[in-house]
Amino acid sequence: MKLKVTIKLDSSKINTLIKAKNKALEETTEAILSDIKRSAVVPKDSGELERSCFVDLSRVDDGITSINFDTPYARRLYWHPEYNFRQDKNINAQGKWMQSYIDGDNKEFVTDTYSEFFKMFSKGLIK
Repeated sequence: MKLKVTIKLDSSKINTLIKAKNKALEETTEAILSDIKRSAVVPKDSGELERSCFVDLSRVDDGITSINFDTPYARRLYWHPEYNFRQDKNINAQGKWMQSYIDGDNKEFVTDTYSEFFKMFSKGLIK
C-alpha cells in the first residue's frame, strides 16, 4: 500500500491567526488594567499611583505584555501587603493587587477574556 500526502498551508489564514493572537493579547491586557481600576484594589491617597499605570505593548510580537505602575513608591506598596492601606477612596486597597490575576480568583478572567478576544479577532477561523 502506498500513500501520498500533500499538505498545503494557507499563509493568509496563518497570518490572520498571528494578528489575532497579538490583538487579543493587547485587548486582554487592557481589560485586566480596566478590571484592576474598577475593582478599586490599588492603594489610593492622591491617585497618582493609579494614574501612573500604563500597558506596555513593546514586546507583543513575542507574546509578552505588561502592566506598569510608574511611581517611585509603587514597588514598595505592591510588595508590602502588611501596610495598613486606607480604604476610604479605594475600598479594596491592598498590596499585591495584581497577584489574583496570576494565581488567584481572577486567573480565569484572564484566560476567558483572552479566549473571547482571540475568537473575535480570528475572523471565524476559531470557533
